[in-house]
Amino acid sequence: MNAIGKALWYIESHSARPVTLDEMAEASGLSRFHLSRTFAAVVGQSPSAYLRARRLTEAARTLATGAPDILSVALDAGYGSHEAFTRAFRDQFGVTPEQVRASRTLESLALVEPIRMTDARVSTIAPPKFQTAGPLLIAGMRKYFRFEDRGGIPALWSLFGPHIGNIPGEIPSVTYGVCLAPVDGAECGFDYVAGVGVKSFDELPEGLTGIRLPRHDYVIFRHAGHVSSVGATCAAIYSEWLPSSGRKQAEGPLQMIERYGPEFNSRTGLGGLEIWGPLAR
Repeated sequence: MNAIGKALWYIESHSARPVTLDEMAEASGLSRFHLSRTFAAVVGQSPSAYLRARRLTEAARTLATGAPDILSVALDAGYGSHEAFTRAFRDQFGVTPEQVRASRTLESLALVEPIRMTDARVSTIAPPKFQTAGPLLIAGMRKYFRFEDRGGIPALWSLFGPHIGNIPGEIPSVTYGVCLAPVDGAECGFDYVAGVGVKSFDELPEGLTGIRLPRHDYVIFRHAGHVSSVGATCAAIYSEWLPSSGRKQAEGPLQMIERYGPEFNSRTGLGGLEIWGPLAR
C-alpha cells in the first residue's frame, strides 16, 4: 500500500475519535509537509479537509434519519458546540443540520464518500540521481500557500519575473522554487519562494527576501512533462519512492526544491525541471 493509501486507511479506521496530522503522517511514513502536499495532489484536498468532510458526511446521514439531539451528532463529529458544528456543516453543504433533519433527505448534499485505496493513483517516475550541494543563497519572493491553493504559484512567478536578470550578484540561467515549512507552523500549507541563486544578499531590491539553504544530500528526479503536472511527479516521489527507499527526509524547514534550468521555457511551461528532495544522512 502506498503512503496515501496508508493515510486514507488510517483516517477511515480512526475517524470516530480525534485524529491529528502528526498521527496521519506517522501512519503514512511521510513528514507532515509531504503528506499534506502529496495527499492534496492525489485526493484534491488536504488530509484535514478530507477528514472533516468525511465526518460531516456521516453526520448528515445520521441527521437524515431524524436524530433527536443535534448536539450529540456534533460531538460525535468532533465539534465541541452546536454553533461550531452548524458553521462547519453549512460551509460544507450549504444548508444547516436542522434543515437536513427536517427534510429527512440527502439528495441535495454533495456527500464525500470514502476514497478506495485503488482510487489514489500516482504517476510513474524514472530512477533518481543523488547529489550533495550547497550552501545555496536564494533571493526571491516568498508567499504562504494552502496546499489546496498551490495553483496560485504561477502568479507569484509572474510577479517575480521582472526581477530575473536584474538582481545584484545574480547567478544566471537557473531559477528555483523553494518549498519551506511555514514560519507560523500552520499545518495546512507551506511557504514558497520563487527565486534565483545569488552570490550574496547585499543590495537586494525592495520586496525580495533572501534564504540560505545549508549543504544537503539531495535525491533528484526529472520531471519531463508540462510544469502544470509537476504535482503528479511529487506525489509519486513521496507516496511511492520515499517510503520504499529506506531513506528519510532531512529535518529542518527545507522541504523541496524545484530547479528550472536553461532548458525550461517559462512562456510555454515546457522543457522539464528537476525536483530536489533533501535527505537525512
